[in-house]
Amino acid sequence: MTDGNNDAPGLATLMRKLGRTGLGALHNRGELLVVEWQEEKARLTGLLILAVALLFLGVLAMVMLMTTIIFLFPEQRLHIAAGFTVLYLTGAVLVWLRLKALLKEEPFAESLEQVKQDGVWLETLE
Repeated sequence: MTDGNNDAPGLATLMRKLGRTGLGALHNRGELLVVEWQEEKARLTGLLILAVALLFLGVLAMVMLMTTIIFLFPEQRLHIAAGFTVLYLTGAVLVWLRLKALLKEEPFAESLEQVKQDGVWLETLE
């Protein structure tokens, strides 16, 4: 007597399992992409709000400080204005460097890493 359970699965069964596995992996990666998209959107919104607040408050503080100092020493207005110009320019360069560093962060890094791992796994199957 032969037992039907010992038969190797057919091509159709294997293709169905492969299809289900592929769809499951795509679904998983899609969910990860959605979560990372939401995180990236929240991060960018926070960065924008902080940048606008920093710009507004910084400009107000600098104008008030500069005006106060210039009124305190009216005979040296030119030197004081030149000093503030150098100070503001230095600050602008430092902020620019920080923004460049923040913008170099790769968005969706986890999704890209998972896709790379999937590619390596698929190559091991061959």
